[in-house]
Amino acid sequence: MYKIQRPLFLFFCFVAIASQSWASHFVPASDANFVYMGRVSRANPETVAWTYPGVQVICRFTGSSVKMKTNPGGGFYVIQLDDRMPFKVESKKGEEITTIAKDLTDGAHDLRIIYAIEGHGKKPVFYGLYLDDGAQLLEAPSLPERKIEFIGNSITCGYGIEGNGKEKTFYYSLQNFCLTYAFLTAQALNAQYHVVARSGIGVYRNYMGKIPEQIMPFIYPHTMYTTKGELWDFSLYQPDVVCVALGTNDTTGSYTVSGLTGGFRRFVAMLRERYLNAKIVFLVGPMMGEKRRSDLKKAQQTVIDEYAAMGDNNIFTFEFQESNKELGMGSQGHPNAAHHAQMAEELIPYLENLMQWQ
Repeated sequence: MYKIQRPLFLFFCFVAIASQSWASHFVPASDANFVYMGRVSRANPETVAWTYPGVQVICRFTGSSVKMKTNPGGGFYVIQLDDRMPFKVESKKGEEITTIAKDLTDGAHDLRIIYAIEGHGKKPVFYGLYLDDGAQLLEAPSLPERKIEFIGNSITCGYGIEGNGKEKTFYYSLQNFCLTYAFLTAQALNAQYHVVARSGIGVYRNYMGKIPEQIMPFIYPHTMYTTKGELWDFSLYQPDVVCVALGTNDTTGSYTVSGLTGGFRRFVAMLRERYLNAKIVFLVGPMMGEKRRSDLKKAQQTVIDEYAAMGDNNIFTFEFQESNKELGMGSQGHPNAAHHAQMAEELIPYLENLMQWQ
């Protein structure tokens, strides 16, 4: 059985300060005992880079302290260390060494460094860890066999999830993927996840029709959030189920149902070309009124029916409940942590049944 804890408070957040001295043993990102979850670039064989939220650096290490080296100004990371409460650190401008922990007990320690924000504006790079003299990374932990891919917009990214509903603009400090429905769902189902998500993005038009060349079908083939450059090797990750949470931004401003339908039709063709056997689930988000929700479901159902007529019965729709203001709100009308927990409570049993993951 799973249980989503509705947070009474958010992760402890502190700003890590670069130290003038550190443990002298450096373990580069290329070490075979690091495990990475998410779309990462190895274009530079000594480093790992990415742009999407939720990317994880996973390892086990010995020693009493650990610090990470990243590009200065790389943004916010959530740290999961042993059984401690997760906490957030920031890689600030001008600082490339960030303290994760010190004065640890002897023995092995389990560490996950999770990228908490969408990084298209930060361009995070992980160089490696500093450990104590004589300390080392241990054998890499194995990842779960189950695999989910989450494709989405600001809701999937955790936009404003730590906000109080009063913010009038975007703050990286209030974004936290580890509080989202996607992270909580994967965690409860003991599944790996990959995330391809960006605030404001759509399947055929972005928020209010902006930046049409950067809609999801254009950026999706690439490793990073870009419409050019390094292409992602889809053989590296073949999900069992793909959750597509798009349509909220498409249906802002002047949109058409035919445009929506064509967008989903083209994107599903792209997914099917890469994932022959995965189940595809359209997620209908909580931030839409009745008409937009109805139009979105109509477009999705048309595509589902077309594929069913061709013998593909592995495309589905799942509808989240509309926003519940009793749970409070995040920034600019987005779901807060409590609402995301409710969304996870809705999605988990659906995927559990669909995938027979009891």
